Amino acid sequence: MRKKKLEERIKASIREVKDFPKPGILFKDITPVLLDHTLLFDITEEIGNQFKDVKIDAVAGIESRGYLFGVLLAQKLKVPFIMIRKEGKLPGKTIKESYDLEYGSATIEVQEEVIVEGSHVLIHDDLLATGGTAMAAANLIKQKAFVAGFSFIIDLSFLKGRKKLEKVQQKIQSIITY
Repeated sequence: MRKKKLEERIKASIREVKDFPKPGILFKDITPVLLDHTLLFDITEEIGNQFKDVKIDAVAGIESRGYLFGVLLAQKLKVPFIMIRKEGKLPGKTIKESYDLEYGSATIEVQEEVIVEGSHVLIHDDLLATGGTAMAAANLIKQKAFVAGFSFIIDLSFLKGRKKLEKVQQKIQSIITY
């Protein structure tokens, strides 16, 4: 019952923006969610509860909206936070992964030294669409560690991203699904 009420609160807060970032895309904007500190807390609690029985040594958040709850989740779980960024934004030695997304292509990277060999890393982003970004993040993490699971606020299930991620890890959680 509590999860259902949380879903309703999140859906009521999300703003839909037509034709962003390009024509034909209906963008789910979580900016209004961030304005409600109680909702932020409740979302972080729910994600933490979804993974309470999973070994997690670190949380990796995908730039940029994956940082918003990723940092809060890492704090709640008392583990380090790993930034996965767009190419060229991190100093030092990095490992990179290129991928396709629903409206183009991109490359992400992570600082090589921040991933502890053999650790279990939870990958977090705000939204699961085609799964390209999360799969690229998983490929980065798998070079040194294990993917403990995937966490999202929103799953656009009609884009079938979950199916792609299931090849890496079965523990895939989201709070709301469209």
